[in-house]
Amino acid sequence: MDKTTPTAPETKTPLPVGYTLRPWRTGDDMEMLQYWQDPENRQVAAFRSSFSPDTDAPFSRTLVAEHQGVPVAAGTIYETDLHPQRLWAYLEVAPDHRRTGLGNHLIAALKHAAQAAPSGVSAFRTKVEPASSGLEFAQAQGFEVIQRSRMVRIEAGTVPPVPLRQDASERMTQTIEDLATGSVELTQRFWEFYRGIHGWDQPADLSIGRVNRLFLSDEAEALGAVVLRDDILRAQAEGKKGDILAFAVSYRPLAVDAGLMEISEDDATEITVGYRLGHPQAREAIMQLLSVMTGQYAVSLEVDDSMEDLAVLIDQLIKMGSAKVTSETLVIADA
Repeated sequence: MDKTTPTAPETKTPLPVGYTLRPWRTGDDMEMLQYWQDPENRQVAAFRSSFSPDTDAPFSRTLVAEHQGVPVAAGTIYETDLHPQRLWAYLEVAPDHRRTGLGNHLIAALKHAAQAAPSGVSAFRTKVEPASSGLEFAQAQGFEVIQRSRMVRIEAGTVPPVPLRQDASERMTQTIEDLATGSVELTQRFWEFYRGIHGWDQPADLSIGRVNRLFLSDEAEALGAVVLRDDILRAQAEGKKGDILAFAVSYRPLAVDAGLMEISEDDATEITVGYRLGHPQAREAIMQLLSVMTGQYAVSLEVDDSMEDLAVLIDQLIKMGSAKVTSETLVIADA
């Protein structure tokens, strides 16, 4: 049979009458824009860009459902080297074709397609927003919430100042300094933090170079970093700088490069805040950094519930009126 012939993968969920299923083809995105509404949230907008022709390195499959020759739905699965234990999955059906059973067939067809993954991984994960149609559909398919993430804006000058520590002779025992994002020390601390907060979706064992490229490079849009060093007097006596107790990395908004927005004085600087997990001074260190970072400018940061110390402090800032949640995302996975 010719590989371009529309066929439906064999599944236990029948394809509704009048529909056909085929692989994604270049140009389908422009066809579908005629029938899909604008993205209902940022997760939908991000996932739409993942539709692409099939590849094996990395593994990805995208299926398109047609009705009378017109593309009206699509679903995709793909793997990443950062979190290899599950495949990312997403599907979308044009509003006029929902509640026809088409979505059920697409998810079943994607599970069938996942059997071809060279890694042998077939479990799915995806991102949705609370109270969205995507969450309702996914829960009906047996997906469960495994993490909540919030984007939070902290206004300038609203975080109470937290002074750096001194010893009995009033010598500073802590310092805040700028650090190059290419720093191996910063990359190691970043990766230690990232792995520690992702026990719910364990990352792969990546090299430091790969970690830097993913999170701290020009390619990752990293602009700069500041770190809080602790116990610097003892470290200086040993010819060292002191341990990094907390760090903040600033990023250039991706929407700027995409031409979707321009930077203005009212925009918040996007940052990632990390810290030594389990350290007794972690919360103090976070507040010390935040008070400096927000001294003159508003910041925006992502807070997962797994970032327990940071999440507690953000909740307190929200109650004080210093911070507000601008969006919320749920990571969900199938059983």
